[in-house]
Amino acid sequence: AREPKAIMKLNTVNATFQPAKIGLPHGLQITYLKDNSTRNVFVYHEDGKEMVDWFNAIRAARYHYLQVAFPGSPNSELLPKLTRNYIKEGYMEKTGPKHTEGFKKRWFTMDDRRLMYFKDPLDAYARGEVFIGSKENSYTVLPGLPSNVQGTHWPFGITIVTPDRKFLFACETKEDQKNWMAAFQIVINRPMLPQEYAVEAYFKHKP
Repeated sequence: AREPKAIMKLNTVNATFQPAKIGLPHGLQITYLKDNSTRNVFVYHEDGKEMVDWFNAIRAARYHYLQVAFPGSPNSELLPKLTRNYIKEGYMEKTGPKHTEGFKKRWFTMDDRRLMYFKDPLDAYARGEVFIGSKENSYTVLPGLPSNVQGTHWPFGITIVTPDRKFLFACETKEDQKNWMAAFQIVINRPMLPQEYAVEAYFKHKP
Protein backbone atom coordinates (compact mmCIF):
# COMPACT_ATOMS: atom_id res chain seq x y z
CA ALA A 1 0.00 0.00 0.00
CA ARG A 2 1.15 3.54 -0.69
CA GLU A 3 -0.42 5.01 2.43
CA PRO A 4 -0.77 3.56 5.94
CA LYS A 5 -4.33 2.88 7.08
CA ALA A 6 -3.63 4.69 10.34
CA ILE A 7 -0.86 6.61 12.06
CA MET A 8 -0.66 6.28 15.84
CA LYS A 9 1.19 9.21 17.35
CA LEU A 10 3.46 8.21 20.20
CA ASN A 11 2.22 10.99 22.49
CA THR A 12 -1.20 9.28 22.84
CA VAL A 13 -0.58 5.59 22.08
CA ASN A 14 -1.16 2.97 24.80
CA ALA A 15 -1.01 -0.84 24.87
CA THR A 16 -2.46 -3.25 27.38
CA PHE A 17 -2.88 -7.02 27.37
CA GLN A 18 -6.57 -8.03 27.23
CA PRO A 19 -6.75 -11.83 26.80
CA ALA A 20 -10.12 -12.24 28.57
CA LYS A 21 -11.77 -9.36 26.72
CA ILE A 22 -10.47 -10.41 23.29
CA GLY A 23 -10.99 -14.11 23.96
CA LEU A 24 -7.48 -15.06 22.83
CA PRO A 25 -4.49 -15.84 25.09
CA HIS A 26 -2.10 -13.19 23.76
CA GLY A 27 -4.58 -10.46 22.78
CA LEU A 28 -3.31 -6.89 22.94
CA GLN A 29 -5.43 -3.74 22.91
CA ILE A 30 -3.74 -0.69 21.41
CA THR A 31 -5.38 2.73 21.72
CA TYR A 32 -4.54 6.17 20.41
CA LEU A 33 -6.34 9.48 20.06
CA LYS A 34 -7.79 10.38 16.67
CA ASP A 35 -9.43 13.83 16.54
CA ASN A 36 -9.36 13.70 20.35
CA SER A 37 -11.50 10.54 20.42
CA THR A 38 -10.08 7.18 21.49
CA ARG A 39 -9.55 4.63 18.71
CA ASN A 40 -9.21 0.96 19.72
CA VAL A 41 -7.20 -1.61 17.76
CA PHE A 42 -7.21 -5.26 18.89
CA VAL A 43 -4.32 -7.46 17.75
CA TYR A 44 -3.34 -11.08 18.30
CA HIS A 45 -0.63 -13.56 17.40
CA GLU A 46 -0.52 -17.24 18.32
CA ASP A 47 3.09 -16.82 19.38
CA GLY A 48 3.05 -15.17 22.80
CA LYS A 49 6.63 -13.95 22.43
CA GLU A 50 5.68 -12.04 19.28
CA MET A 51 3.01 -10.11 21.20
CA VAL A 52 5.33 -9.43 24.15
CA ASP A 53 7.95 -8.14 21.69
CA TRP A 54 5.41 -5.73 20.16
CA PHE A 55 4.30 -4.61 23.62
CA ASN A 56 7.91 -3.94 24.62
CA ALA A 57 8.58 -2.16 21.30
CA ILE A 58 5.69 0.22 21.99
CA ARG A 59 7.00 0.84 25.50
CA ALA A 60 10.52 1.47 24.17
CA ALA A 61 9.22 3.93 21.55
CA ARG A 62 7.15 5.70 24.22
CA TYR A 63 10.24 5.88 26.46
CA HIS A 64 12.28 7.61 23.74
CA TYR A 65 9.39 9.97 23.03
CA LEU A 66 9.02 10.91 26.71
CA GLN A 67 12.78 11.46 27.11
CA VAL A 68 12.57 14.08 24.35
CA ALA A 69 9.27 15.56 25.56
CA PHE A 70 10.39 15.80 29.20
CA PRO A 71 14.17 16.32 29.13
CA GLY A 72 15.84 15.89 32.48
CA SER A 73 12.94 13.91 33.99
CA PRO A 74 14.16 10.93 36.03
CA ASN A 75 13.25 7.38 35.03
CA SER A 76 11.09 7.13 38.13
CA GLU A 77 8.74 9.68 36.52
CA LEU A 78 8.94 8.38 32.93
CA LEU A 79 8.51 4.63 33.46
CA PRO A 80 4.94 4.80 34.87
CA LYS A 81 3.90 6.79 31.76
CA LEU A 82 5.06 4.21 29.19
CA THR A 83 1.83 2.20 29.18
CA ARG A 84 -1.12 2.00 31.56
CA ASN A 85 -3.82 -0.49 32.44
CA TYR A 86 -7.41 0.67 32.72
CA ILE A 87 -8.66 1.67 36.15
CA LYS A 88 -11.84 -0.39 35.64
CA GLU A 89 -13.95 -2.02 32.93
CA GLY A 90 -17.34 -3.68 32.90
CA TYR A 91 -21.04 -3.37 32.12
CA MET A 92 -23.33 -0.67 33.47
CA GLU A 93 -26.56 0.87 32.24
CA LYS A 94 -26.78 4.52 31.21
CA THR A 95 -29.42 7.02 30.20
CA GLY A 96 -29.22 10.18 28.10
CA PRO A 97 -28.76 13.84 29.09
CA LYS A 98 -32.50 14.47 29.64
CA HIS A 99 -32.76 11.45 31.99
CA THR A 100 -36.06 10.51 30.32
CA GLU A 101 -34.68 7.95 27.85
CA GLY A 102 -34.65 4.29 28.86
CA PHE A 103 -31.45 2.92 30.37
CA LYS A 104 -29.26 0.93 27.96
CA LYS A 105 -26.61 -1.63 28.82
CA ARG A 106 -23.13 -0.54 27.71
CA TRP A 107 -19.54 -1.67 28.21
CA PHE A 108 -17.62 0.99 30.16
CA THR A 109 -13.88 1.58 30.27
CA MET A 110 -12.26 3.95 32.77
CA ASP A 111 -9.00 5.08 31.14
CA ASP A 112 -7.46 7.64 33.48
CA ARG A 113 -9.93 10.58 33.33
CA ARG A 114 -11.81 9.31 30.26
CA LEU A 115 -14.90 7.22 30.99
CA MET A 116 -15.83 5.62 27.66
CA TYR A 117 -18.86 3.50 26.83
CA PHE A 118 -19.27 1.02 24.00
CA LYS A 119 -22.12 -1.04 22.61
CA ASP A 120 -19.67 -3.96 22.34
CA PRO A 121 -16.36 -4.31 24.25
CA LEU A 122 -14.44 -4.76 20.96
CA ASP A 123 -15.84 -1.71 19.15
CA ALA A 124 -13.27 0.51 17.45
CA TYR A 125 -14.77 3.73 18.82
CA ALA A 126 -16.71 4.57 21.95
CA ARG A 127 -20.35 5.63 21.65
CA GLY A 128 -19.47 8.43 24.04
CA GLU A 129 -16.84 9.66 26.46
CA VAL A 130 -17.23 11.45 29.79
CA PHE A 131 -14.44 13.51 31.35
CA ILE A 132 -14.03 12.87 35.09
CA GLY A 133 -12.34 15.83 36.77
CA SER A 134 -11.38 16.45 40.38
CA LYS A 135 -13.34 17.40 43.50
CA GLU A 136 -11.68 20.84 43.49
CA ASN A 137 -13.40 21.41 40.14
CA SER A 138 -16.87 20.36 41.37
CA TYR A 139 -16.88 16.71 40.30
CA THR A 140 -18.49 14.27 42.75
CA VAL A 141 -19.85 10.72 42.70
CA LEU A 142 -22.97 9.77 44.65
CA PRO A 143 -24.69 6.43 45.28
CA GLY A 144 -28.20 6.06 43.89
CA LEU A 145 -30.22 7.98 41.32
CA PRO A 146 -32.57 11.00 41.56
CA SER A 147 -35.98 9.90 42.87
CA ASN A 148 -37.86 10.87 39.69
CA VAL A 149 -35.70 8.75 37.36
CA GLN A 150 -37.29 5.65 35.80
CA GLY A 151 -36.43 3.09 33.14
CA THR A 152 -33.51 1.31 34.77
CA HIS A 153 -33.38 -2.51 34.76
CA TRP A 154 -30.57 -2.73 37.30
CA PRO A 155 -31.18 -1.53 40.87
CA PHE A 156 -27.86 -0.03 42.04
CA GLY A 157 -27.50 3.51 40.76
CA ILE A 158 -24.55 5.89 40.54
CA THR A 159 -24.75 9.64 39.87
CA ILE A 160 -21.69 11.51 38.65
CA VAL A 161 -22.05 15.25 39.16
CA THR A 162 -19.98 17.47 36.83
CA PRO A 163 -20.02 21.27 36.51
CA ASP A 164 -22.30 20.93 33.45
CA ARG A 165 -24.66 18.02 34.11
CA LYS A 166 -25.34 14.80 35.99
CA PHE A 167 -24.50 11.43 34.44
CA LEU A 168 -26.67 8.53 35.61
CA PHE A 169 -25.56 4.89 35.62
CA ALA A 170 -26.96 1.67 37.08
CA CYS A 171 -25.10 -1.47 38.18
CA GLU A 172 -26.38 -5.04 38.35
CA THR A 173 -25.02 -5.80 41.84
CA LYS A 174 -24.18 -3.91 45.01
CA GLU A 175 -20.57 -5.10 44.62
CA ASP A 176 -20.37 -3.60 41.11
CA GLN A 177 -21.74 -0.32 42.41
CA LYS A 178 -19.17 -0.25 45.22
CA ASN A 179 -16.27 -1.05 42.87
CA TRP A 180 -17.26 1.53 40.26
CA MET A 181 -17.73 4.21 42.91
CA ALA A 182 -14.28 3.43 44.34
CA ALA A 183 -12.76 3.75 40.85
CA PHE A 184 -14.46 7.10 40.25
CA GLN A 185 -13.40 8.33 43.68
CA ILE A 186 -9.73 7.53 42.98
CA VAL A 187 -9.82 9.83 39.94
CA ILE A 188 -11.95 12.56 41.56
CA ASN A 189 -9.64 12.70 44.61
CA ARG A 190 -6.59 13.29 42.40
CA PRO A 191 -5.84 16.96 41.56
CA MET A 192 -5.94 17.74 37.86
CA LEU A 193 -2.70 18.28 35.92
CA PRO A 194 -2.30 21.41 33.75
CA GLN A 195 -2.69 19.42 30.50
CA GLU A 196 -5.91 17.83 31.80
CA TYR A 197 -7.61 21.24 31.87
CA ALA A 198 -7.19 21.38 28.08
CA VAL A 199 -8.86 17.97 27.77
CA GLU A 200 -11.70 19.10 30.03
CA ALA A 201 -12.19 22.24 27.91
CA TYR A 202 -12.41 20.12 24.76
CA PHE A 203 -15.08 17.89 26.31
CA LYS A 204 -17.13 20.95 27.33
CA HIS A 205 -17.03 22.41 23.81
CA LYS A 206 -17.30 19.24 21.80
CA PRO A 207 -18.82 19.82 18.34
